[in-house]
Amino acid sequence: MPEHTFPPRVRFAPSPTGYLHVGGARTALFNWLLARHTGGAFVLRIEDTDMERSSDEMVQGILDGMRWLGLTWDEGPGVGGPHGPYFQSQRLDRYRAVAAQLVASGHAYYDYRGADARATASETGDGGPSAFGPKQYDETSVSLSAEEVVEREAAGMPRAVRFRVPPEGRTVFADAVHGEIGFDNAGLEDFVILRSDGCPTYHLSVVVDDMDMQITQVIRGDDHISNTPKQVLLYEALGAPVPGFAHVPLILGPDKKRLSKRHGATSVMEYSAQGVVPEAMVNFLALLGWSPGTDQELFSADELVERFDLEGISGGNAVFNPEKLEWMNNQHIMQMSDDVLIAQARPWLEQAGLWRADFDGPGRPWLVRALALLRPRAKRLGDIPEGLGPLVRPVVFDPAAATKHLTPQMGAHLDALATTLADTAPFDPATIEQAVRGTAEARGVKPGVFMQAVRVSLTGRTVSPGLFETIELLGRDESLARIRAGARRAGPA
Repeated sequence: MPEHTFPPRVRFAPSPTGYLHVGGARTALFNWLLARHTGGAFVLRIEDTDMERSSDEMVQGILDGMRWLGLTWDEGPGVGGPHGPYFQSQRLDRYRAVAAQLVASGHAYYDYRGADARATASETGDGGPSAFGPKQYDETSVSLSAEEVVEREAAGMPRAVRFRVPPEGRTVFADAVHGEIGFDNAGLEDFVILRSDGCPTYHLSVVVDDMDMQITQVIRGDDHISNTPKQVLLYEALGAPVPGFAHVPLILGPDKKRLSKRHGATSVMEYSAQGVVPEAMVNFLALLGWSPGTDQELFSADELVERFDLEGISGGNAVFNPEKLEWMNNQHIMQMSDDVLIAQARPWLEQAGLWRADFDGPGRPWLVRALALLRPRAKRLGDIPEGLGPLVRPVVFDPAAATKHLTPQMGAHLDALATTLADTAPFDPATIEQAVRGTAEARGVKPGVFMQAVRVSLTGRTVSPGLFETIELLGRDESLARIRAGARRAGPA
């Protein structure tokens, strides 16, 4: 990056026409990581000039998603700052003034084709095949005399404002990911910067905002490359420094097509609702298009801040792998401190009716031990109440499991185990294992068959945390009661 970008001022500028999706969250994360790594500033700006599609609900959804990920901003909504307002809808007069300034300087002109003088997809920032097509505007608007302009203004004729693209030469900019990129001006249309209704297009608003907010580094998706030459021309026409650019790869679904709702949840808060922890989501998003240069895959947010740089961003598209996210989520659950995991699991336990008042007091050590057993199997937070339920509620036998494993012959074996466990000391996993295996051997039962019957007696299921650890966790009295209940369910031989 150029020297003037340190420490950088970066921004994330979402449009509140939808919630914070995965691609936007990854862009926000890269900007946040660069700011935190370099001691720069991270600005959050809301691009809400699409009045029909923007809503307060979407704004709140974006803010909630950012906060869930831990991406705190230095300037923006709820924080303020010296370069506000940070909502584009509150900056319309500024955009109109700059458009008039460009007309006065000869860099732009009025297009009097009435209400039809609207922006194309490429002028709103959406890219599209027309972004570098031949000039398609009515050039009679360019050659109007000053008198003709005054005449049309006096008549109140609707008009848009178009930027006058130099007819010759190339517009070149440096990209931290792709290197130098250049475009022939002959391939750029004179693009609309202010619509006939007085609203700015994306090109004008983003340049004015970045200029006013002193943004020095723009990190955004590859789909914006087609917008950049037009914005560079605007910076130059306004005599403003051109920021550095870094266009990051798009995120594709497992089918190598652009990530969309058909691939499942795309809003980051949907992943929160599915039990993904924010630490894992941040880790996962960081590695979608960025590499630390080593084989390390698990990072805390602090480690990412320490290691992040633009040089690690790949030019190739990144693939969103749900299985990798699930694995990473489990790894972060495994690494969490007891207090952090309890705090994150508590809403799930409360929703399932499993939270007990004593978990905030005398019962907390028991909960910590239970979570230690459940962590290895917890791919998502929702797996924790699923695993904890059989340990805190009365046993509900799965009919198929009971029929298969609690056979009449097994009843006497289970009673024998209960008798043995009543005197087992110390009551720890190693000694309990000896008691279970010893009972199976003494009674001529295959250990695997016997242990599955014990498991079903304890939990009602064929799957549980470690059997011997579960018996210790339940305690002697509760374990004996459950094993004897299993024996009764089996019935006499």
